[in-house]
Formats: sequence, C-alpha cells, structure tokens
Amino acid sequence: MYQPAKTVTPYTGLFAKKNILLTTSISVFYLLLSKVLIGFKTEQLILVFIFNVLYYASFQTRKFISGFSVFLVFWIVFDYMKAFPNYLYNTVHIESLYNAERQLFGIQYHGKLLTPNEFWQQNVHTSLDVISGIFYLCWVPVPLIFAGYLFFTRRRKEFMYFSLTFLFVNLIGFAGYYIYPAAPPWYVQHYGFEFIAHTPGNTAGLHRFDDFFNAGIFNALYAKSSNVFAAMPSLHCAYPLITLYYGIKSRLGWVNILFAIIMLGIWFAAVYSGHHYILDVLAGIACTIVGIIVFQKLIVPNKKFQRIFIQRFVND
Repeated sequence: MYQPAKTVTPYTGLFAKKNILLTTSISVFYLLLSKVLIGFKTEQLILVFIFNVLYYASFQTRKFISGFSVFLVFWIVFDYMKAFPNYLYNTVHIESLYNAERQLFGIQYHGKLLTPNEFWQQNVHTSLDVISGIFYLCWVPVPLIFAGYLFFTRRRKEFMYFSLTFLFVNLIGFAGYYIYPAAPPWYVQHYGFEFIAHTPGNTAGLHRFDDFFNAGIFNALYAKSSNVFAAMPSLHCAYPLITLYYGIKSRLGWVNILFAIIMLGIWFAAVYSGHHYILDVLAGIACTIVGIIVFQKLIVPNKKFQRIFIQRFVND
C-alpha cells in the first residue's frame, strides 16, 4: 500500500537530536575547560548563550553563527593563552629589541638618539591622541564588519576565505609570541630592562584618549590582556592588511581607500601610543603576507579543504 513520504518540518531540522547533542557537548566542554584553564567568567556564559540562541533561532542564523565561529575560535584561543604565558617557554626580549629599534629607526632629538616611540612620547598632541585612539579601536570591528558584509551579500566563499585567513594569520602570530616573547615599548618606559613576570596590561599612550573623553575604553580592554610580552608580531597591524587584501579581491572600490587609511592609521597609532616598535609592525606585516601566500597557494587548492570547509558552507 502506498504511503506518502514523511515531511520534515523546519523545527525538526533545527532541533535534530544530533545537533542538540553536538552543541550541548561543545558548550559544556568549553565551559569546563575554561574553568580549569583560566577560571569562570560571566562572558563565557554570555558567549555560549548567544551561540546557542543563534544556532537554533533559524536556519539562516545557524549558518551565520556557524560561519562566524571562526572568529569565536580565535577569541577562545587568545583567551586561553593566559593559562600558558609565553615567558615560561622562552626568554623575553626587552633590551635587545629596544636597541635594535633604536639602531635601525632611531631619531636624533636634542642630542640624543631616541626610538620613534620615545620621540613621540616627547611630542604628543591632543589631535594625534584622538585620531590614534579612533584608529586603534578599528582593529577588530572593521574586519568583523567586513566579514558581515561578505556574509550578508552572499559572498559566502569570499567570507570563508577571509575568515579562515584571519584565523590562520592569528595562529602564525600566536606561534610567534611563543618563539620570540617580546616586551612592548611602554614596558621599558615603566620597568626598564628587568623582566617582571605577571606584569599587568597597560594602556600606554592610549590613556590620553581615555582621559580626553573621560572614558575607560582602553583601560577596560587592556585589563583583559592575555600577555603583555606578546608585542611581536603586532597582530593589531596584521588585521587591517588582511581586510584590505580581501577588500581589493572583492573589488570594493572606494571602500578600499578607507581600508588603506585605517590600516596606515593603525600602524601609526601602534608606534605613537607606545604599544609597538616599528619592528613589531613590520613583523605583523610579514606575518600577514606569509599567511596569505601560504593560505592561497597551499591550502585553498586542497580538495579536502574545499570539500570540508568551503563547499559545505557555500552550498548548504
């Protein structure tokens, strides 16, 4: 006897048993691992809540949060670095990096050879404080906005390439932190060349932006710093370059001019604020170039990569 095929409602698909088991397992594992490694934080619950709400709200929001999980992985790995300080695995470079910066990029000022950071420290200006602060606040929001644009304009393949390149460059940078632990310029200003473990984060020159607007934006950000001895490479300077590269590939026209201005502004602000040496900036640029080349030439052509990460996301 003929029996009509059973129809599957959207909610049956959304709340399939395997999906519930998967998301619940991931959520519980994340919370337990976070508790063990870095201790419980309210934002961990918020992250899990947002992920699960978007995953089960609709098929569209599920695709959205699945794609943006690449950025969640980046944040989680960055956060977990607190449990494994890089200064435990290699010698922290303080004086040698300072001397290299002064020799390569030193500026003669009032009879002394200063690093560019020291020069700007003696030549601060309110307009530069404000502009630098605005540019520095763009380092994560601009890439996320660009990723959102690619996603919602249904450029799903470009979105995945950009997101995975972003993650890949970060992983290269994180490896660099452990291979070459380095103190930022502000550390030398406050502590000299002596290594002091567990040094708290510092807003450095960005405190002038906070003071001008009577806000604690950067103070709040740097209070959560995973490790102050992670100045090289500067990933602050890597992100806008990744964004500009994929903006050019996406043919965004005048928007790429804006991306280029933001990129140059962040590079300047990194040095002006005392958070990075020029050497850190150059290392961040090199890290990005290597990451993009390896990703485009070796990873993208891989058929298994295309099948697992790209085709499934684009075609679902």
